[in-house]
Amino acid sequence: MALPKVSVVVVNYRGADDTLACLRALREDLDYPADRLELVCVDNASGDGGAERIAGLADVRLIRSAENLGFAGGCNLGAEQATGDVLAFLNNDARPHPQWLKAAVEVFRREPGVGAVASKVLNWDGTTIDFVDGGLTWFGMGYKRFAGEPDDGAHDDPRDVLFATGSAMVVRRSVFAELDGFDDDFFMFYEDVDLGWRMNLRGWRVRYEPASLTFHRHHASMAKADTGDGARELYLLERNALATLYKNYSDETLAKALPGALALAVRRATARGELDPTQLEINRQATPDTTVPAPALAGFLAIDQFVELMPKLAAKRKQIQATRTRTDADLLGLMRKAMEPAYPLPRYLAAHDILVEALGLDEVFGRPRKVLVITGDAIAERMAGPAIRAWHIADVLAQEHDVRLVTTNAGSAPPEARFPVMVAKVRELPSHVDWADLVVLQGHALEMAQSLKKSPKIVVCDMYDPMHLELLEQGKDDTDEQRELDLDGVTDVVNNQLERGDFFLCASERQRHLWLGHLAAIGRLRPAIYDTDPTVRSLLAVAPFGLDGKPPQRTGPAIKDRLPGIGAEDKVVLWAGGVYSWFDPLTLVRAMDLISIEHADARLVFLGMKHPNPDVPEMDIGARTRALAEQLELTGRHVFFNENWVPYNERQNWLLDADCGVTTHFEHVETTFAFRTRVLDYLWSSLPIVTTDGDAFADLVRAEGLGVVVPAEDPAALANALVKVLYNPEFAQACRERIAVVRERFTWETTLAPLVEFCRDPRPAADRLPGAKPLVRNAPLGRLAALRRDAALVREYLDAGGPKELAKRVTGRVRKLARGTDG
Repeated sequence: MALPKVSVVVVNYRGADDTLACLRALREDLDYPADRLELVCVDNASGDGGAERIAGLADVRLIRSAENLGFAGGCNLGAEQATGDVLAFLNNDARPHPQWLKAAVEVFRREPGVGAVASKVLNWDGTTIDFVDGGLTWFGMGYKRFAGEPDDGAHDDPRDVLFATGSAMVVRRSVFAELDGFDDDFFMFYEDVDLGWRMNLRGWRVRYEPASLTFHRHHASMAKADTGDGARELYLLERNALATLYKNYSDETLAKALPGALALAVRRATARGELDPTQLEINRQATPDTTVPAPALAGFLAIDQFVELMPKLAAKRKQIQATRTRTDADLLGLMRKAMEPAYPLPRYLAAHDILVEALGLDEVFGRPRKVLVITGDAIAERMAGPAIRAWHIADVLAQEHDVRLVTTNAGSAPPEARFPVMVAKVRELPSHVDWADLVVLQGHALEMAQSLKKSPKIVVCDMYDPMHLELLEQGKDDTDEQRELDLDGVTDVVNNQLERGDFFLCASERQRHLWLGHLAAIGRLRPAIYDTDPTVRSLLAVAPFGLDGKPPQRTGPAIKDRLPGIGAEDKVVLWAGGVYSWFDPLTLVRAMDLISIEHADARLVFLGMKHPNPDVPEMDIGARTRALAEQLELTGRHVFFNENWVPYNERQNWLLDADCGVTTHFEHVETTFAFRTRVLDYLWSSLPIVTTDGDAFADLVRAEGLGVVVPAEDPAALANALVKVLYNPEFAQACRERIAVVRERFTWETTLAPLVEFCRDPRPAADRLPGAKPLVRNAPLGRLAALRRDAALVREYLDAGGPKELAKRVTGRVRKLARGTDG
């Protein structure tokens, strides 16, 4: 497999001996194909004659800078003129292990969501650690964790980190360009922290890879050399820390962190200079000694220059905040120990504790993620499947996050909940979207929240309901023209979700196969997705409809006390959901007619005929079911219709009055991929199940022995099955015992586990990262290779069909060339 072209950028400031040794090691020691390697050296206004010596090296591109651009500017200059698909930055006083680049490139191949590889950096002798992990304090100062400790192998496991050290990092060129590289205004120090922070906010990962190894010989830094006392280094560290946090924190975090960071910068300055304001005797006539040491003054100057940079930083901040996909909370784990004071100075430590408590910074960094759940279904006492699912998604996620459930259904009258439930008009959705860090939606919600189509926010699409397949049945009574228009519209709705989503939920493995096909057809199953996770479960997960974890408890009267004609000893068959076109209640009514001949106590109850969502029209199948029951003289005797849906929090009373649950449907495509949500209520209440074959639940009932599966549209088979579960107590009890085991797999906490896990560390789908491009692009065939290809094709065509086949193929090729489509 071809390796991508890598451009290694080395910046020479002073000390050409180190730079020359580094470049020679890259040419001679690195195990990477010479034709896929470009060495770029930026002479950063060294002024010591080193550039001329470097220019004498073969195969090294020398770029001369007339002024000292610092590490950040020097690296950016080299990156601008580099031609590789991968950029590798290496300090001029470092040397690479032979596998440095190969190991990093392998990470990019294996994990397309990785934007940068953080190399492991040891001291020159390889005995102590220079970089294996990064940390970040809440006041913006990045630091190398474990630096100076012995390399004992404890850090040889790859991990995600907030940033890679600028002394040895490897970056996708497309991502580096997407982020506008290092921030030139940093000059040096924390430019690598800032780049990594921005990369993570955009959704890219920074991956520490110990096999990508380098060795570093430290010299006096540029900043220290300029002043001799380290004051310039302190100044840059203080200023750049403020710039980094100002650019990258969210508005909410910045509002508290920035005042505290400014106050701490002042306290660090006074603590370094041993300046104690309480010792200034300002009431005496004698003027106190107010000489400020340069290292202490650096902190004050840093704040002054931070203010000077504010206009430029504000513009950069606006861009970063507009394109971020991850929250401050998402990155807290990568900061490692954000609340550590970092500096062991007594007066400073006291100030740190005061500021953390006074500003409530512990609360800021422990802030839960804001999750918006949107549904178009009615959220009320009486809820249909989509609303029930949205409700429980919000309920489960509310255990860890700040959740808001919003419905666009004007007829909603939401019950009380432990999370806010709101009714919003379509025009009001943008404010809810702006509030959220992450959005979970279903149905037509994406079409109503149009801003999400181009927003960088992470979107989870709940695809448990294949709406376009339902519509094939639901619209049968409309004109052919209207059916075509409706189906095109719903298919567009489905496709828009599949094109936009970062994570998808479906209700069964059958559905997963359906949606995998859809994703493949619209081009979402790209190498970036597949290489990240060949199972694709990190993109599309099975999350069935769920049930309450607690067994149902009776809270009031129901079937046997409310419906005249049903006695306490009667056997009740319950149809627990709505009556829709894709169901087959007609066969069920005919089966009850057969049963009633020998079993006068058999009763069938339809739990709710009128849909609670006024936007859902009554379907013809309901009227046909009533008419058939009237025709067979079963209405009020053996078949009962409860007109209005039962309130969701009262449904257990009706379930507990039943002896078995039933669902019947026709044999068609909708059945194949459907997930009958109210069947979960049968499991919840331990009702033996009788179901038509063909859907996912039929497979479950058959495999687990939860009841009886019957052929479609067979009244006799259905009647026999119902008699078995109603009048064979041993069989019914065996079903209940097996249901007790199976239902534990369907609690909401269990079924929604994939969503819960995703929301703990949400990231954009790998193919939706803006800089996601292949590292190796096939070069056009050379003239000789093209001739060989054509000769092989001629032989293949002659063997396949002789001269006629060859003529046919040549004609087709000419037509393609004329259209400009031949490769």
